[in-house]
Amino acid sequence: MADDILYETVGPIRIITINRPSKMNSLDFSANDKLINAFKMFDEDNEARVAIITGSGSDSFCAGADLKSYTLEFATTPPDQFHTKYTNGYGLGGITRNLNINKPIIASINGYAMSGGFEIALACDIRICSDNAIFALQDVKWGFHACDGALVRLPHIIGLTHTMEMFLTGNRYDSTWAEKVGLVNTVVDQSSLMDKCLEMANLIATRSPTAIQLGKETIFHALGRPLSDGLQFESTSFRKLGDNNDLIEGTRAFAEKREPTFK
Repeated sequence: MADDILYETVGPIRIITINRPSKMNSLDFSANDKLINAFKMFDEDNEARVAIITGSGSDSFCAGADLKSYTLEFATTPPDQFHTKYTNGYGLGGITRNLNINKPIIASINGYAMSGGFEIALACDIRICSDNAIFALQDVKWGFHACDGALVRLPHIIGLTHTMEMFLTGNRYDSTWAEKVGLVNTVVDQSSLMDKCLEMANLIATRSPTAIQLGKETIFHALGRPLSDGLQFESTSFRKLGDNNDLIEGTRAFAEKREPTFK
């Protein structure tokens, strides 16, 4: 049997693929644990600059948790165990809750991004999708609501009006709508999707990894906090750059009129 989660190294890029196409790349408990471990590997790898997450095949990015083997057991866990294992543990795929990675993550959305799969995409920093991509929060159709970040992240990304429509109706939305409301950065043909994601990832990989990681941490720290708190955190974060070789290389490259090489 093929591995449910594939992990590929392409220079400074790590491509993580959910490899369950017969299940629309949905996640059962085992596949979810493997996906969490893949993101941990990326986070701990000093040579890895950017991750791309995608789904196997050309039909589905990720259909979320496998309803037949995951959702009911998950939702009916006794409250004390639920809070220990899930509320205070990792969300779906890890990156949706409590696995905080300050390196950039790109979602290469190659088809259906449904419910929990949609939430994994929302937890990424950049979303690039194919023209056949479909997005939905269908949880309310089956008796529950999203619990891995959609209700928290989505209003920040597309605003309250569009969020409420997606949540309340459970309807499906295409790539044209997604680009119009700012859900995705770019829409491309299916055949060029991974090339576009790699192009973006390789560009990001040439930038200062220290500045990127501190900057990403600052952006997410400031969300929902008072402006004064965010400004203080930003200033403190900036000062940390002064003790790092990236700043030395960057200013030297600027003076020498060349592209910097960050290590």
